[in-house]
Amino acid sequence: MDDKSRTQAWLHHLGSIGPFAECDVAQALKQAGVDVEPLDPAAPSGAGVLLCPDLSPPVCEFVRALTRNGLHRLLAVTTSAAMAGGTAWQILAAGASDVLALDRLHDPAGMIAARLQRWRAVDDLVASPLIREHLVGQSYAWISLLRQVAEVARFTEASVLLVGETGTGKELVARMIHALTPQRHKRDLVVLDCTTIVPDLSGSELFGHERGAFTGAVAARDGAFALANGGTLFLDEVGELPPGLQAQFLRVIQERTYKRVGSNTWHNTDFRLVCASNRDLSEEQEQGRFRRDLYYRIALWVFRLPPLRDRLDDILPLACHFIQEVRPDEEPLELDEPVRSYLLARQYPGNVRDLRNLALRIVHRHVGKGPITMGDVPADERPVSSQALDGWRDESFEQAIDRAVLCGASLKEIRRAAEETAIRAAVSREDGNLQRAAQCLGVTDRALQMRRAEQRKGVQAMAVERPTDDKGEFAA
Repeated sequence: MDDKSRTQAWLHHLGSIGPFAECDVAQALKQAGVDVEPLDPAAPSGAGVLLCPDLSPPVCEFVRALTRNGLHRLLAVTTSAAMAGGTAWQILAAGASDVLALDRLHDPAGMIAARLQRWRAVDDLVASPLIREHLVGQSYAWISLLRQVAEVARFTEASVLLVGETGTGKELVARMIHALTPQRHKRDLVVLDCTTIVPDLSGSELFGHERGAFTGAVAARDGAFALANGGTLFLDEVGELPPGLQAQFLRVIQERTYKRVGSNTWHNTDFRLVCASNRDLSEEQEQGRFRRDLYYRIALWVFRLPPLRDRLDDILPLACHFIQEVRPDEEPLELDEPVRSYLLARQYPGNVRDLRNLALRIVHRHVGKGPITMGDVPADERPVSSQALDGWRDESFEQAIDRAVLCGASLKEIRRAAEETAIRAAVSREDGNLQRAAQCLGVTDRALQMRRAEQRKGVQAMAVERPTDDKGEFAA
């Protein structure tokens, strides 16, 4: 097998799962195109395979720590007995990307290799300049969305519905789908904003018209269906389509044929359909405001774009990205700590578009080569008091604590989880610099090091391997 087609993954087990644990699955995986290496629990890298005899809460906590709540790929392999009673859903909720029952697989190594290879293909797409330079973000919510969209875009031609608040990037994601769709990207992406359709001319916008079809039709014109033939049709705010036009649109999707206004000739069309709406169309069709049959035609895959308040880790990278767009040939500007804190605490009702406008206003005021300072923030944007920066205890924070209480977590468990999460976030935000992370958390370097050591000790305790022979530790 060509080296370029091989996949790297770590391999680890938390105990025996019967006769499978005595076989050399590492060799089987190698033959299937996967090169495995031991797990470093303190610094896991890339996707991995975890052999676990049960799906107990300690195993789920181990998975949550390894994957950073799902940011890193992990395939859990266990037995069908361990998956009985729906317990497998717990490990998925903890961050595992999939879970397999090894004793029910005819070709375990092949199944594992197929999963890992697909994940690598998708993650390579998400890491490509095509996506990273236009859809900026590193939060789990954003990376998870991009992974799902990239997989559907590259490996299917199914219709996609993008749902999200204004300013969350729906059109950018639609352009990503078009660019990743094999063959389609070689043709046009046709964008039609349904809020701009004039009711009297709505049929012409989609179907086109013949000369003389109505007053003012001095020449024949192609509509969106003709222009998108062979490419992608993106209908923005599809919920605004007039009811009468919804029925006609449904027919085109089903039969891939249409007639121009004023013509009796049928034309064929073939396009990938991507729609977007800031409304919940599932609720709209329940209320009778959107055709149920049309909804299920356009919404084979539904992706909900997260608002910026659910992407807090992306605020600073996005702000820096927008600032750099204005000055592409110059050195990146740093943000003073008060400015960073202000950007993180501010509310963004317009989501990413709102943040972009603010970043542009700030950089337009900035002069010199030094960092962006508080004075660069426009006067009408500045917080009126220190209380304005105390916005981290928002609704999402309350919901997370409420969910923990409902799940039976004790106050001690909640306190420990909050501390561990805060430490991981601070260290990650400061790119591993413990001194700066300690300053962010308001503790000494020594205190942070001790806490990190305690956390690492707990993770390593879960990762202790039982003695194995030289052949390996995993089954095929």
